[in-house]
Amino acid sequence: MGVPIRIDESIYDEARKVARAECRTIPHQIEFWAMIGKCALDNPDLPIEFVQDLLISKHQDRSLAEPFQFGKNDE
Repeated sequence: MGVPIRIDESIYDEARKVARAECRTIPHQIEFWAMIGKCALDNPDLPIEFVQDLLISKHQDRSLAEPFQFGKNDE
């Protein structure tokens, strides 16, 4: 369930541009930014790009993942 909120028009306009480019709705874009911001504040030692990539990867198709072989030598 969504809750209506008021945000600055400039933020809304920027969200509209980015949402279109990233195939999201405007509310989902703003939610994504909020999640990145919250995670970044909760983990100040992590680079923001890492936080963003981590959140995106959580929503990707896991069937495309390849298992990691720890300690495997390619010799």
